Amino acid sequence: MLRYWTAGESHGRALLAVVDGFPAGVPLRSEPIDAELRRRQGGYGRGGRQRIETDQVEILSGIWHDTSLGSPLALLVPNRDYKLERLDDLDRPRPGHGDLTGAIKFLGPIRAVLERASARETAARVAAGALAKQLLEPFGIQALGYVVELGGVALEPLPGTLAQQRERRDQSEVYSLDPSRDDAVKQLIDRAGKDGDTLGGIVEVRVEGLPFGLGTHAQWDRKLDGRIAQAVMAVQAIKGVEIGLGFEAARRPGSQVHDAIGFDPAQQDQPHLGYVRPTNNAGGLEAGMTNGQPLVVRAAKKPISTLRKPLESVNLSSKQPEAAAYERSDVCAVPAASVIVENVVAFEVACALVDKFGGDSLQEMQARYRLFLEMARQR
Repeated sequence: MLRYWTAGESHGRALLAVVDGFPAGVPLRSEPIDAELRRRQGGYGRGGRQRIETDQVEILSGIWHDTSLGSPLALLVPNRDYKLERLDDLDRPRPGHGDLTGAIKFLGPIRAVLERASARETAARVAAGALAKQLLEPFGIQALGYVVELGGVALEPLPGTLAQQRERRDQSEVYSLDPSRDDAVKQLIDRAGKDGDTLGGIVEVRVEGLPFGLGTHAQWDRKLDGRIAQAVMAVQAIKGVEIGLGFEAARRPGSQVHDAIGFDPAQQDQPHLGYVRPTNNAGGLEAGMTNGQPLVVRAAKKPISTLRKPLESVNLSSKQPEAAAYERSDVCAVPAASVIVENVVAFEVACALVDKFGGDSLQEMQARYRLFLEMARQR
């Protein structure tokens, strides 16, 4: 079973991800992980913390001669802005954060909660996801995350291949698939910043090259859509997850929701084995299993809770009303959220791939993958 844990605080010494169950024999490089960490720090609307940190990963264990050993991998992302011991506690909890709830739950300081609840922790999750992508690559599986709505403005993806869409995304300062809309969205972000406000949005992840049968229908906790939904909902500030049509499916009759099935013998060599669909309203998942179509996941990110013009709060000592405390923050982190969600989805897909084809070594997994495709074509 492939899995990971993270550790570390926002202003602590470092963030850590420990990845267990990663197969042996996978060529690993730190550069693709660093590239994802840089993207996470980017995007229009980010704050001063991103000018301090220059996130880079160090792979501490589980690797030899740039190849995975099959033992646990420890990923270290140092914090340049390490100052936890010098920071004071907050006495006015910030609405939208876990400050008040955490302080009461643990009967302790707000600082003890906010340092771990901070979205800075997602650097470790991005590192784990970028590592998992290097396992997906030999199987031809690719993931792409991008912004489809920001501050209420829809940013419809332009059609094209995944490579074309990736190129467009990388040209956009807001990580959308239509860079021509950047200026209008940037003005929206600038206006919110001047008003002391923040903006949220919706991100989408598309995963292509998936074979049939990742995940299972057999138990609720092993359904891939459920695992993906949990992983994405666990990202800080994500308040909703959709797969395929999502909530729109509830508004349509069944004839406009379910994807008809066809067969094209010319495409039998593809992972979908020639079974084609005119639509992909299911988002690549049926009964908790991949159906050979692209996986499509969307996530709604709320506006950042830390406001430069703080909302009303209460002083925990005096119980008197006061404006909430302010900690340095961004105006908009929706572009960064697209990177985070892309990588947590990639990790869950890698988990399902290991579950399906075994996890001791890449060579063994590839042999089982080829055998499965051969047997499935005869089905």
